[in-house]
Amino acid sequence: MSAVRDNPTEQRFELPIDNSSEIAAVYYRIEGGRLVLTHTEVPQQFSGRGVGSRLARGVFDAIRVSGRKVVLRCPFMVAYYAHHPEYSDIVDSPNRSGEMT
Repeated sequence: MSAVRDNPTEQRFELPIDNSSEIAAVYYRIEGGRLVLTHTEVPQQFSGRGVGSRLARGVFDAIRVSGRKVVLRCPFMVAYYAHHPEYSDIVDSPNRSGEMT
């Protein structure tokens, strides 16, 4: 598989899947200068092959390199982060009123 790339036009990070025309993607929006990760998609035929984990790692690494912060609203990314607290330097969470801190 190739490296994860940011596609700001589509507001998503993309991971091209080798030997296919498919991509896995994490969708985001920008709020208050932070990326809000909203949804992850991995084509069904690639489920269970580590594609989602590779995508998540690449997204977190790309965000870290960019110097930005991220808010996790996607259940898959929340679950990945729960097992990878090494990304705590870039993860922000919304406060009780729903605004980001």
